[in-house]
Amino acid sequence: MPRSEAIGVFKAILLDMDGTLVNSDAVVERCWRRWAIEHGLDPEAALKVVHGRQGYATMAVLLPDRPMERNYADNRVMLAEETADVEGVVPIGGAPAFMAAIAELPHALVTSADSALATARMGAAALPMPAVRVTAEQVGASKPDPEGFLKGAAELGFDAADCIVFEDSEAGVAAGRAAGMRVVGVGPRAAALAPDAHVADLTQVRVEAAEDGSVRLHIDEA
Repeated sequence: MPRSEAIGVFKAILLDMDGTLVNSDAVVERCWRRWAIEHGLDPEAALKVVHGRQGYATMAVLLPDRPMERNYADNRVMLAEETADVEGVVPIGGAPAFMAAIAELPHALVTSADSALATARMGAAALPMPAVRVTAEQVGASKPDPEGFLKGAAELGFDAADCIVFEDSEAGVAAGRAAGMRVVGVGPRAAALAPDAHVADLTQVRVEAAEDGSVRLHIDEA
């Protein structure tokens, strides 16, 4: 059995989607490369900032002088394109077993995707959609703002300090920290962000439910 490390006791789990539960990099890269080229931007540079944020917020970073109304309009088009394109969308390693393990535990999805995109990608990856979810329509500020995670904790009925976040991106990790939550970084993007714990994928995460309803998480060595 692999060696493991207990990383704490929590009451609720908050989950990002893209890069954390679902590998949608192929779609993201196709759509954002096309958008970057159309706007005269270096697609490789653009891809360094797209993960974790809502599309309009990414556009504001890449084109800081452009009116925000145009970013919102482009984002609506981008969301429609991404929702229609699920080719190559697959679960992150270990995600099906992890979701099964936490099915009866307090957890929520907190994603920068809107409801339609979240439904499309979770469905394409054959992962169950959490009953509690905070999508783009429900927040006024994109990650790295902590609003989404704070709303997720509130909907589950727990204080921020009692929650743990699973995230893959710089914006997402920053949002979890700003919410006052501990963060497990998932995948290569998170490795350099100094999360409270890091895993290559969800095969390394084990969940232990206590009789008092709390959740103990263990990280197995890779």
